Amino acid sequence: MSLRDPFKLALARSHLVDKTVCRSCGATNPPKAVKCRKCRGKNLRPKRVKGRSG
Repeated sequence: MSLRDPFKLALARSHLVDKTVCRSCGATNPPKAVKCRKCRGKNLRPKRVKGRSG
């Protein structure tokens, strides 16, 4: 699926990629989270983005 519209691309990215992931339990959290919603740990990382291969 190709997204050429910049607004749709930004919208899709915000729903799929702009998240943080807890390193302890693996739960996904909002991008501005300080603590994990599930285990209350502070060890968060940004969600990995797969590069375009081809």
